[in-house]
Amino acid sequence: MNSSILNERQPFSLHAWIAGLLVGAALWVVAYSQLTRFADAVIGLLGLRHGNPLGEAVHFFFYDTPKVLLLLTGIVFLMGVIQTFFSPERTRSLLSGKRVGVGNVLAASLGIVTPFCSCSAIPLFIGFLSAGVPLGVTFSFLISAPMVNEVALALLFGMFGWQVAGLYLALGLFVAIISGLIIGRLKMERYLEDWVQAIQAGVAPELAGETYTWLERFQAGARHVREIVGKVWPYIMGGIAIGAAIHGYVPEDFMASFMGKDAPWWSLPAAIALGVPMYTNAAGVIPIVEALIGKGAALGTVLAFMMSVIALSLPEMIILRKVLRLPMIATFIGVVAGGILLVGLVFNLVL
Repeated sequence: MNSSILNERQPFSLHAWIAGLLVGAALWVVAYSQLTRFADAVIGLLGLRHGNPLGEAVHFFFYDTPKVLLLLTGIVFLMGVIQTFFSPERTRSLLSGKRVGVGNVLAASLGIVTPFCSCSAIPLFIGFLSAGVPLGVTFSFLISAPMVNEVALALLFGMFGWQVAGLYLALGLFVAIISGLIIGRLKMERYLEDWVQAIQAGVAPELAGETYTWLERFQAGARHVREIVGKVWPYIMGGIAIGAAIHGYVPEDFMASFMGKDAPWWSLPAAIALGVPMYTNAAGVIPIVEALIGKGAALGTVLAFMMSVIALSLPEMIILRKVLRLPMIATFIGVVAGGILLVGLVFNLVL
């Protein structure tokens, strides 16, 4: 893209963007520091108080909604800038021809910083295979991209701190890498649909050498905010509303008995199975996670539930059926579910 033409069409110069970002960052910090006061003021204006279910639910909603939106906007903008360095063509080129093991690690790591979700499964799957990316490496990317994404990490960091976010990042990458390695070792290419096998021998595309100016990168970050936040805000509102209801009305003893650390052995696999039929994303499910933990649920059990919602959703399995035969889908579900179960156990043991 010709930068001079783009600049003629855009009313803001690079210096204006930098000034605006500095002012926006300052306002972001001020707004984030006043979240509790804002929620307290809202329940005061409504004649509610702390200690009763409705007051607690309303306070949760008006505290978490601006908190999640602020976190999401800031992190998504930064990731939008970062993602200008990782086009789909560049990602496929980086992954094609890599040795198994190294390729799985690289694929899972790229999944964190590339703008793909489970709904992109079919075109990504086909594009990677046609570019010569091994099947197991492709699965490492497809597991990591929706599960260990900037939204999940940003919200976990804001709600539970860097320790939880960091452990989730490490274990999520572990699940993606190991799952891809296992699927690759099983040599299941024969369970690709025939039309996918027919294009598997494609050649990796050459890069066009596209570069961006910093003005274009900032503009890409702003577009990313419009597209991502504009897409997920209904999930955010729905998730926070459910979380508020849980926070205000679900008895702590009930939740602790079902999902707490002292719950029956089957509570962890049951939480994973419960998450599969759901269709939402990290932005929608993390407020529910926060409310469940506040009611005494074990962190590992709840995060396992969240990971199954994001990485093993039923709609994604239906989409993948267009390119995979049932034995491979069953293997994929079993391997990933086993990894998520391990993550839940680790979290419950160490936290």
